[in-house]
Amino acid sequence: MRALVQNGAFRGRLLGATFVRRLSTTSHLSRVPVKTKAVKPRPTTSRGALAAGPKLGVKPVAHSRVDSVGQGHDPNSRLRLDLGRHSGRHKVFRSAVLHRFQVVLNRLGAAQFGVTLGEDELSRQAALFMDAIDHAFSLAEKGITRRDKNPLFWNLRDAFISKDVKGLGKEVQYSFQSFIVGQRFSKDIEDSHKRLLDFRFPHEWFPATRTMQRTIHVHVGPTNSGKTYNALKALENSKCGVYAGPLRLLATEVYQRFKAKNIPCALITGEEVRIPEDSDQYFSSCTVEMIPLNTRFDVAVIDEIQMIADADRGNAWTAAVLGVQAKEVHVCGEERAVKVIQAMCASIGDKCVVHRYERLSPLKTMDKALNGDYNSLQKGDAIVAFSRLSLHSLKQRIEERTGRRCAIIYGSLPPEVRAQQAALFNDPNNDYDFVVASDAIGMGLNLEIRRVVLESVTKFDGSQNRLLTFPEIKQIGGRAGRYRSAQHPDGSADETEKVGLVTTMDRADLRSVQRAFQRNVDDIEAACIQPPAGIVERFASYFPPDTPLSFILKKIQESAAVSSLYRIGLGSDILEIADIIQDIPLTIHDRLTFCYLPVALRAERAVDVLRALARVVATNSKGDLLDIEELPLEFLDLKLEDFAGSGQEYLSKLESLHVAVNQYVWLSYRYSGMFRSQALAFYVRSLVEEKLMKTLERLNFSEEQLERKRKSKRLQAKSRDASRSAIGRGDAKDVERHSDDDLAIDEVEVIEGAKQVVPAA
Repeated sequence: MRALVQNGAFRGRLLGATFVRRLSTTSHLSRVPVKTKAVKPRPTTSRGALAAGPKLGVKPVAHSRVDSVGQGHDPNSRLRLDLGRHSGRHKVFRSAVLHRFQVVLNRLGAAQFGVTLGEDELSRQAALFMDAIDHAFSLAEKGITRRDKNPLFWNLRDAFISKDVKGLGKEVQYSFQSFIVGQRFSKDIEDSHKRLLDFRFPHEWFPATRTMQRTIHVHVGPTNSGKTYNALKALENSKCGVYAGPLRLLATEVYQRFKAKNIPCALITGEEVRIPEDSDQYFSSCTVEMIPLNTRFDVAVIDEIQMIADADRGNAWTAAVLGVQAKEVHVCGEERAVKVIQAMCASIGDKCVVHRYERLSPLKTMDKALNGDYNSLQKGDAIVAFSRLSLHSLKQRIEERTGRRCAIIYGSLPPEVRAQQAALFNDPNNDYDFVVASDAIGMGLNLEIRRVVLESVTKFDGSQNRLLTFPEIKQIGGRAGRYRSAQHPDGSADETEKVGLVTTMDRADLRSVQRAFQRNVDDIEAACIQPPAGIVERFASYFPPDTPLSFILKKIQESAAVSSLYRIGLGSDILEIADIIQDIPLTIHDRLTFCYLPVALRAERAVDVLRALARVVATNSKGDLLDIEELPLEFLDLKLEDFAGSGQEYLSKLESLHVAVNQYVWLSYRYSGMFRSQALAFYVRSLVEEKLMKTLERLNFSEEQLERKRKSKRLQAKSRDASRSAIGRGDAKDVERHSDDDLAIDEVEVIEGAKQVVPAA
């Protein structure tokens, strides 16, 4: 392979990684009752509208002791001049907000707002915005914290609770931009915005589907209850149909199931398309984001329907339920999704039939954890971990300690390898007694597991380590109890082995698992939606051409009229990607396409690769794989034994190359005329995967390292949860001491398929 890529392998100096510059979620801050002089609305939308500055003669609000413009335009000066006057339960949180605002001002230039601002005007606007912050906190001290009464405070607090200090900084930046840009629109233009952003009836986005009378079958029950099995039987008995699942892993499993029965089937995911060559009529198995909404089917199966509430990916489930053109739609998932699906069906006139299932075998949580004792593992055990590194270290340790074999399954393994590993584990008559797996097993992967052992109850979610939610623990643990043991000589099986068991590796985690199975989970209240590309393009036309797409999307999210049945969700990476490529001249449609690119932004060279791929589309140039210098193809030539850094650093380089090549493959399906080296990209990806497997098998990990890592993640997650809870109560802890980039990032998450959030692996 070195000879193949030699000419394009060695790269020049790396570009600096430009990270997130996000804009506002707080709309119409002019409604905050700050005393101002009357200002005549300006209907113009020209770029220079604010060049001379708005005529805002702001007087101090009641709690101000010094004129806002005269007391200094930077947050640090305001904090020094406070002299202890601002006290109360939100004092520390207010200081943290002003500190974040200082970081934002240091990082931003006057040209970051889609309008022309001089430095003096930017400084003046900063002082006025701090007045708005002070007023918001003054209201909060009086107990006025509702979103409709105090939107600025509500958004800032919500950002910190959900995304920690980093999220708080980004929310401050969004709010400041909204404060500036929101002054430039007349009431007529705002009324036009409201008409365009009427999202109360998202089912109207699928007019062809609305001409059909559909029956929605809702299959719900705990894991291992047969709900998906019955839905797939209905699919098999139809003339043509489609399966849509949350993971490429599951789509591949259904695809292979149909092929094994000689049923023509296509596989359609964001990074792979296999179409039967010998049949014009076939079934389809796909990831939810790729479900064909312009094709008529007899039956459609939509798996893991509770994902409809997920902020990152829920829109795909909502679109599938509202838009798939099938006479029968079978949705499978948890009981908590029933009410929202029934309400959706009632709103569009579809018939809804609910099928409830009970577990096929009992499930119990154990009283004791394994406490690191690998010799207590039993045949049929699945050990669940949340990073590729942990999975391979566990596999190695288990095989060393027990002398028995251990299969391994996680999302980014090639489909053929995953199927082979599952078959080895499921066969009761060989020496593959255990499997280590990512939380992909919680999504319905067909594994015959007797007991689930959670290596940890913390997970890196793309921005930070967090504790698993109760539904996540129940879904993963619920896979236990499918075990099919080797039969006794008389052909019978031991009935005691049909009981599913759940425990943890560490005693400190066991109580969290026990609590999860003791509590009921709240019903889903709303399904997530995202604005169609056409509406985003029309809304963007109201703003200057240089207005960041991230700001446009956030304004849509906050301004749209949405019924109580839905809520607008924006994926965690969408806004970040939008800002990274903002200065590259792309159309809104192309920008939105890149926002759904499978990406791990913290991987080495990730930002440089993303920008290079975007430039190919912007310039309509030939994007041959070997001609894109930012792709780190030279990592293929690295050898572990010659590598100067640590084994983990070596592994990270291979993973970053794998992510980069996956991005190329994903784009090759959407811009085939530009990214023309698809076959070569497939080949390079297979080489990287092979090298990854060999590397992971050679790396050594001590039990002490694994235990320290689990303890560190647990403390991080619990600390963040406690801090968020304190802010939620208004009893702010010391959040000011963190810097904007000091959050621990020790795992790289890969987003698979068409913007799929893949379980950490």
